[in-house]
Amino acid sequence: MMKMPNKWVATTAPRAAVLVRAAIAFVFVTEGIQKFLYPDALGAGRFAKIGIPAPGVMGPFVGVVEIAGGLLVLVGLLVRLGAFALLVDMIVAIISTKIPILIGHGFMGFADPTTRTGFWGMAHEARTDITMLLCCAFLLAVGAGSRPANARLADDTR
Repeated sequence: MMKMPNKWVATTAPRAAVLVRAAIAFVFVTEGIQKFLYPDALGAGRFAKIGIPAPGVMGPFVGVVEIAGGLLVLVGLLVRLGAFALLVDMIVAIISTKIPILIGHGFMGFADPTTRTGFWGMAHEARTDITMLLCCAFLLAVGAGSRPANARLADDTR
């Protein structure tokens, strides 16, 4: 089996990091699947309403990224790569949907908000996005935790 350098799979995370991995996986895998089950409401249709370019391509693409990234994080395989992809996903979500709520109007081609605007409206709408952003940043910083699938790929010869 091909061994990967330790820096890609090394971890300083506590055992409880598996709880963070489970939370991330649940949110992203279920949301990714729903982009295919309900494309008008949560996939390409929603992306078109928000102002995401090429919504017919980006909706399914983001769905695949969320499912694949969530599964990588769940099983503990290439967790930092999965967490990085999901971190980018959350940054785009916050810029495209939460910043317009905060400032009260669309910007950079993104649509006007359709909900209560201002700080409190944004704080309410962004709670899951910010939580997932921070959880992904945590895994990017510390790795998978104990007994991830990554361990089999690690180069133990140092």
